Amino acid sequence: MSVQHQVSDELLLDYASGSLAEGWSIAVATHLALCPQSRARLARIEAAGGTMLEMVDVDEKQDMDTAWQSMRARLDASVATMTAPKPSKPKAAPTPVVPEPLRSYLGRDADQLQWKPLGRGAYHIPIKISDGETSVRLLRIPAGKPVPEHSHGGRELTLVLKGSFHDGHARFARGDLEEADETLQHQPIADKHEDCICLAVTDAPLRFKSRFLRLVQPILGI
Repeated sequence: MSVQHQVSDELLLDYASGSLAEGWSIAVATHLALCPQSRARLARIEAAGGTMLEMVDVDEKQDMDTAWQSMRARLDASVATMTAPKPSKPKAAPTPVVPEPLRSYLGRDADQLQWKPLGRGAYHIPIKISDGETSVRLLRIPAGKPVPEHSHGGRELTLVLKGSFHDGHARFARGDLEEADETLQHQPIADKHEDCICLAVTDAPLRFKSRFLRLVQPILGI
């Protein structure tokens, strides 16, 4: 099944230029690992960038090349590796829930992780990063259960790794990337057939509708 909700052109351009903070880059790169369509779009952007580099002076080109290499070094698994054709195998290995580059941050796949309770049957795993701008965590929402209704104090990226959810606006399944901002208030609900595992990246605390959740929010760290 093809990915229905792809990364926006704006985010993809920022990713290609190396201007995204680490948290956003993790989300975009992991989405690229799951979405051939977005990888093809990135390849076109990179090709266009290569053409533009040929048009600048040598010294300026060297500076731009250095910046490009720095951006690529931010993540262990490069998009070039993701897009490279894979040799055929007699028998396909099981597909991991957590692809690279995210798995390098976690150290293992989803079924081997030490999940922390978040309340109401939900679990999470905060992921350590060093950009000083974003908060990154893995979420596991029980099948058929909702996330408390909330809006956002900034940008939020939610990437589905397993299962699916709907929020009254659209349905998101494996590989889909939801981009939210201050204008969106929603209540994601995991579909009934299985738990939903997502990667969530934010740059500001969520704005919960529930007064109780707002009180305990500093304890939960979300």
